[in-house]
Amino acid sequence: MAPQLRRAPADLPLLISVPADLPGHISVVPRPGVCHGCAMDDYRQVNRANWDERAPAHANSPDYEVEQSTADPAFLSSVVRFDLPLLGDISGLRGVHLQCHIGTDTISLARLGASMTGLDFSEPALAQARQLAERTGADATFVQADVYDAVSILGAGAFDLVFTGIGALCWLPSVRRWAKEVTALLRPGGRLFIRDGHPMLWALSDVREDGLLVVDNPYFEREEPTVWDEGGTYVRTDAVFTHTITHEWNHGLGETVTSLMNAGMQLTGLAEHDSAPWDALPGQTERTSDGEWRLTDRPWRLPQTFTLQAVKRG
Repeated sequence: MAPQLRRAPADLPLLISVPADLPGHISVVPRPGVCHGCAMDDYRQVNRANWDERAPAHANSPDYEVEQSTADPAFLSSVVRFDLPLLGDISGLRGVHLQCHIGTDTISLARLGASMTGLDFSEPALAQARQLAERTGADATFVQADVYDAVSILGAGAFDLVFTGIGALCWLPSVRRWAKEVTALLRPGGRLFIRDGHPMLWALSDVREDGLLVVDNPYFEREEPTVWDEGGTYVRTDAVFTHTITHEWNHGLGETVTSLMNAGMQLTGLAEHDSAPWDALPGQTERTSDGEWRLTDRPWRLPQTFTLQAVKRG
């Protein structure tokens, strides 16, 4: 799974409030011109409709490199190639890839020697993932479930490795609940590896004509999601989409680390990167030799992604 573009309409996004006695339901505070009245009762339904519609387009986009993965048994996705120096040897491990989308990273992890399970809430995405696994003969199976139900579906203490890739946490309203699921999935001594969009990147406003980087969205987790209405997607495609609304949350880096520690994990690594594997700030970035995108002007100003590693305390 991956993030949508940080390219919302010119109007500010909707603000959503969640009544305390109705968890999972929303009321809409409209902003003129932005999807007035289009919110649904459950953020999962809204986001799933968006991902279901985009899955076939993503599988057919050259940016997901499905054809290269099928043609070359040694091919690794660009995300996993970037991760390799920190990921290290995972051969022989039983791993689960949470929010795996169409499975290209999951297949790559299997090619590194892990026995992989991919979990995602979108059945159309998993249909693409299963086709890719069949075509490549990878040691990967795929299960449909919400990430918050992962332990009840897959079992407690069942994995040596939990892998979470780019653009996963922003779809979840509670990082603390996620951390508890991650910890419960792992055996004692098991390892979490996550590379995701940096919360500082998510907090920026839309791209501005003056080129300034302006903080205009939440950095810390809030009960209310930010609701975006974006007609496109983050890869090249000619597809036209009808499900354009998403509900997203930011989670501060400290919130994420603390949630994992409180859930029973020990931090073993935290790195911040000045690049991302998609063009998050169009017009202000340049493509690098390793296929990432970073700011053209003084890239050291902005962390775009981070890698966090932790192990479950025994």
